Amino acid sequence: MQRLSYFLRRLLLIIPTFLGITIVCFGLIQLVPGGPVDQAILQMRGMQSGEAAAGTDASNRLTDSYRKQLEIRFGFDRPFHERYIKWLFHDRLGMQMPSYKFTNKTTWQLIKERFPVSLTFGITGFILSYLICIPLGIGKALRNGTAFDFVSSGIVFIGYAIPAFAFGMVLKMLLCGTLEGSLDLFPIGGFESEGFAALSTLDKLTDRVMHMALPVLCYVIGNFAVLTMLMKNSLLEQVGQDYVRTVLAKGGSARRAIWGHALRNALIPIATGFGSIMTVMFAGSVIIERVFEIPGMGRLSLDAIVGRDYAVFMGILALTSILGLLGNILSDFCYILIDPRITFER
Repeated sequence: MQRLSYFLRRLLLIIPTFLGITIVCFGLIQLVPGGPVDQAILQMRGMQSGEAAAGTDASNRLTDSYRKQLEIRFGFDRPFHERYIKWLFHDRLGMQMPSYKFTNKTTWQLIKERFPVSLTFGITGFILSYLICIPLGIGKALRNGTAFDFVSSGIVFIGYAIPAFAFGMVLKMLLCGTLEGSLDLFPIGGFESEGFAALSTLDKLTDRVMHMALPVLCYVIGNFAVLTMLMKNSLLEQVGQDYVRTVLAKGGSARRAIWGHALRNALIPIATGFGSIMTVMFAGSVIIERVFEIPGMGRLSLDAIVGRDYAVFMGILALTSILGLLGNILSDFCYILIDPRITFER
């Protein structure tokens, strides 16, 4: 009953937390210069420059009345609270708002187009990170101080020291045929080849794997060291606890003490990241997506920020915030699955 009450409180707290996040961000983007009104005026000034070069006088077009018309068009003539309420309810968290940059498309249409791409990369990178790092961390803990531990630690920290985007650029130069004499094993970028729809099922799978191999490797390397060392240190800490020595003192085998008792408790810190599966569609690095020209959510976010596309940016922020808050609750639920003794009592 206490657990149910705790999760109900956490669900209810999502509402004020979400409102706080979106109100602050909604207010801040109004203060950033270069919004849709300013961009429309700059575009008109560029047209005027061309007309002036042709001998046409268009200097009176950009007046205060024109700016007011643009403000009415984009809704900036209304008070802040009215704009926010309209965004929240009428525009459905901005999902029904038309994009300022991508004409004839709403925020939700743009997100829906990029969603499958980012979801595929996010889930693949998430699963591979845990499938590789947890066994490696366990192996390092069981062989602590051996040659395997030292060599693997060196590899882990070298990978951690290399920025993921820089690693991606190196892989692209060496394995995508971009340099003379380099190997041409993988596509230079994108999510699928031209004519993908006409390929057979096996060829489609092969093409998708070849396009995903290098970007996913860059995604994994970012969390590789953290997860591996967290798993190792957590298991070493549990192995040194009294309950493990008690199991051994009662005649239990080391295998039973580690795999039956210590490992389960060692996974509790790892469960902190399980909730991030809710936001895997946004997990891809923006820079990595730029390096490999992947049409995902990260690239869409960057385009929205650079292009001052407030509608798309706020829509992505709203969706990310909701999924992130739900992911935190999922992490707490994973704690209970791993260790039922956790009660979340104050």
